[in-house]
Formats: sequence, structure tokens, C-alpha cells
Amino acid sequence: MSDSNAVERTFVMLKPDALERGLIGEIISRLERKGLKPVRFLWRAVSPELAAKHYERLTSKPFYPLLEAYITRGPVLASIWEGRDAVAVVRRLVGATDPALAEAGTIRGDFGLDVTENLIHASDSPEAAEREIGLFFD
Repeated sequence: MSDSNAVERTFVMLKPDALERGLIGEIISRLERKGLKPVRFLWRAVSPELAAKHYERLTSKPFYPLLEAYITRGPVLASIWEGRDAVAVVRRLVGATDPALAEAGTIRGDFGLDVTENLIHASDSPEAAEREIGLFFD
């Protein structure tokens, strides 16, 4: 875990439903208002191969085919954010994976509709952030 003054980079991906529902500006605005700095953005399609690498811990789960179909159905906005304790800060802003359990005031708590289509992915550790940044950005 990082110390309380460590500047970190984290990976954030706005998923197809965030783009389809016109929530890009709202989500980016929330990250910026929290004091995080955008470093890089990239529009891209997620191939089944990239999905399997990104979600490697989930590929054996029974719900994985639905997750893959969702994440590959349209473009995503991959991004790198920087700030003090960026990984933990972004995770708190994003909220619980299941929008029904996410607190009001979080991105998923305010806008999420479904546990699979939950708007946004955020790295869960500095190590995951490094790995995910490497997967999505050259």
C-alpha cells in the first residue's frame, strides 16, 4: 500500500454503457473535481483476446461470456489518471461493483443499472494499474 502522500497512476476504463448513455463528461468531471489529473485517453475497441487478458481472473467464471459480450460490443475510453493515492481515491469514487450495493454519491451508486453493465472499471491496486496500463497503452 502506498503512503498517504504518494502520487500514483491508475487505469480507468469507461465501458460501452457509459459511452452509450452519454456519461463520459459527468464521470471525467467527477475524477477531475476530486483533484485527479488526466494523463492520457484512448478510444479503442476491446477484442475478445484483450478482454480475456484484462479479465484473466474471471475467465473461468460462469458469467464471463456475458462480460466479454458486453465489453466487446462497442468502444471504450481507456484512460490514465494521476494523483495522490490515485488507485484508492478512484476506487472510492467508483463504488461497489454491484450498483445496487454502491453508495449514493459514487459513480455506480448514482448511474449504474446492472452488475455486468456497471459503467466503469478502475484498477484495484498499483500493480493492477501498471498491468492494465500496459495492456491498453503502448
